Amino acid sequence: MYRRLVIKLSGQAIAGSAEFGFNSDSLTHLAREVIAVHETGVQVAVVVGGGNVFRGNRAEDWGIDRVEADNIGMLGTVINAVLLRGRLSALGAKNVRLMTAIPINNLAEPYIRLRALRHLEKGGIVLLACGNGQPFHTTDYPSVQRAIELSADALLVAKNGTDGVYDADPNQVATARRFDRLSYQEVIDKGLGVMDQSAFILARDHALPLHVFDIDHDGAAAAISSGAHIGTLIA
Repeated sequence: MYRRLVIKLSGQAIAGSAEFGFNSDSLTHLAREVIAVHETGVQVAVVVGGGNVFRGNRAEDWGIDRVEADNIGMLGTVINAVLLRGRLSALGAKNVRLMTAIPINNLAEPYIRLRALRHLEKGGIVLLACGNGQPFHTTDYPSVQRAIELSADALLVAKNGTDGVYDADPNQVATARRFDRLSYQEVIDKGLGVMDQSAFILARDHALPLHVFDIDHDGAAAAISSGAHIGTLIA
């Protein structure tokens, strides 16, 4: 059983089956999954994505530069995190803390590593928004970075609709094979798109285990936190 985990939730998971926007049932499901992990006794931090609001790689489509586009994306993570905080609280979670890499004092605390650690040690659920406050990154890199900074035992990489890492896209290739376990080098050698390469290399360099699993599977995150093998483990 793990002591402390970081969960990476994508904005797409909040959108549900739609490409953009918000889905109330999906939000409730995600909140319940986070609470279930917390109820196992594990300390939980959650890095929230913002792709359902805006993606930085769409800068050219909107006629703006990439830095501005990524700034909009970071603000999108705040919207999602506030939504998640509200739903967690509505479902009975206590001491839910929202921390942002860019100061937004009326809505959240600034991310300070030692303060985040203190919240975790006191049993709080810590939501982390704005990535790491810098452009040219998806939330893959900050999720690994925060997991390392907070001395997490592992990073749970939540996918929606995909139950692990495959040797081909399972939505397009019927014979695609799912891997139960992979080494960091195997992921690199096989060219598997687990996450952004810079994020994956950071995880490898710090020996951070990655659990890639389907967040739509009820109870999967809690089961992993209790020691079950679900999805794909990269270590």
